[in-house]
Amino acid sequence: MSKRGTKTPAYWYGDAPIPLPSRALTPLYAAVTGLRRALYRRGWLKRYQIPVPVLVVGNITAGGTGKTPLTIELVTRLKQAGWKPGVASRGYGRRDAGKARWVDADTPVDLGGDEPVLVAWKTGVPVRVDADRVAAARALVEAGCDIVVCDDGLQHYRLARDIEIEVVDGHRRYGNGRLMPAGPLREPASRASTCDFRVVNLGQGRSTAAPAAAQAGFGEWEMRLRIDVAQPMDGQRVRSLATFSGQRVHAVAGIAHPERFFAMLRARGIGVVPHAFPDHHVYTRGDFSFGSQLPVLMTEKDSVKCRAFATEWHFSVPLSAELPAAFWVALLDRVDKLSRH
Repeated sequence: MSKRGTKTPAYWYGDAPIPLPSRALTPLYAAVTGLRRALYRRGWLKRYQIPVPVLVVGNITAGGTGKTPLTIELVTRLKQAGWKPGVASRGYGRRDAGKARWVDADTPVDLGGDEPVLVAWKTGVPVRVDADRVAAARALVEAGCDIVVCDDGLQHYRLARDIEIEVVDGHRRYGNGRLMPAGPLREPASRASTCDFRVVNLGQGRSTAAPAAAQAGFGEWEMRLRIDVAQPMDGQRVRSLATFSGQRVHAVAGIAHPERFFAMLRARGIGVVPHAFPDHHVYTRGDFSFGSQLPVLMTEKDSVKCRAFATEWHFSVPLSAELPAAFWVALLDRVDKLSRH
């Protein structure tokens, strides 16, 4: 891992001892978040309904689990089914995080956030970023959307939702099972049982862990991520990843779990020189001074932040989410029933 990358605490997903400060803070975190959930559950804090179905794609662990690839595929499927979806997001890491804005494929990442810009670029649907997801959802409805998808926001209880989709890492699952900061959980593992669907991100591999502790309402579904091509960032023709097989490349990933991307490239026979950056890293030209001139392969989420200085040596690697056909049948059937109520 590059020295500029950040590591998930070893004790979250391993047997390392938990530092005393983390142990001490966890009961306080549990009390505050538990009180907040109780206030919403009992109606003392208000939830706001909007007049169209709301789907939330989120997780109960800190860090990335594959929500954005799933969101992109979900929006694509909804469009194919005749819906007019819009996406609401907080837009993590934006320079003016307190300001709501519309995001499209050309929005500067420092204003729109890397994931919202990527979603807008890949799907072409309206994307609204706002720390207040209720306001974002209302703006999408006013813009003509008949269904709202929230990229993240499982814990944003102010916005009432009709369907919750939990995404969990198929290999790390819930780690040591402890709440933050002693563990990776934003909420107790039992919270997962209230979600309508659980999607288990296996990357390219097979499940090696036992099923998660609590079963989601409409079942647990496996998701695999697929990479096949590399898109030259100077606009030239798409290349098959097979053309890089047996070659060394600089691989760049500023995501929550960079090793997943590196492993996917290695599985295609590519010699990876890994460069891991912090999640949501803001790139500069100097970040790519690697000391050797090799092709640079990066995730699409990273590539949207490097368009201004990309050269013929830089390639974006599209990622697609694959789920069983039965999952889409079950989900779209559930959405269709909501629309008739």
